[in-house]
Amino acid sequence: MSLAVVLLFVGPVAVVAGTWVSLNIRGAADALARRSAANAELAMHARGDLGPAQRVASTTFYRFVASVISLCGFVFTLGGLLETL
Repeated sequence: MSLAVVLLFVGPVAVVAGTWVSLNIRGAADALARRSAANAELAMHARGDLGPAQRVASTTFYRFVASVISLCGFVFTLGGLLETL
């Protein structure tokens, strides 16, 4: 399998996934933030700490990371298109 095929498969997937979260379609970034908070709370309970959970990552953080992933997906797609030439 050539590099172009891999890049042309990974690139659009990264673009779609990154755009989905960065635009918060159907509350994707909100769900990621809630899941992160729930996991932090479960880890604290497993350690025996019953205090309030610390906020690890916010919705804004997930949207920023997703926009970076989306831009990298564009780069991969363009690289795959240039590789086919």
